[in-house]
Amino acid sequence: MPAIDIGISEADRKKIVAGLSALLADSYTLYLMTHNFHWNVKGPQFNSLHLMFMGQYTEQWNALDLIAERIRALGYPAPGTYKEFVKLASIAEVEGVPSADDMVRYLVGAQEATARTARKLLPVVDAANDQPTIDLLTQRLDVHEKTAWMLRSVLDN
Repeated sequence: MPAIDIGISEADRKKIVAGLSALLADSYTLYLMTHNFHWNVKGPQFNSLHLMFMGQYTEQWNALDLIAERIRALGYPAPGTYKEFVKLASIAEVEGVPSADDMVRYLVGAQEATARTARKLLPVVDAANDQPTIDLLTQRLDVHEKTAWMLRSVLDN
């Protein structure tokens, strides 16, 4: 395979991929948590949360491919196993079936954690002059911050 010559050094690509791999792991963990809560939510808010979670996990599922494909475009394999995701993710798994309000609280925390992971990578990507990854991170930040706000609003009594 020919060497990659896209104007980003191998050292910078390696740093960017490390950050994107952490973002992919957080994003997958968030996706799985949201889908789990969609299946298991109950109580007076069932219908609204069930539908809200479905919209969120669908958006997250589509984002996973964008992140993984950016890793591949930079010349590295994307992590894709539970073992790798657990090692790379900053989000802990939730055990059991929490109450509906606790599900929302967990999701707020996971959305915010995923935003922090994306934001932490921005200076590295900016220094490497990697506009496609900057664009990807900016889009992901917008989604995670807006979703966290919407979830927090559910808890505001």
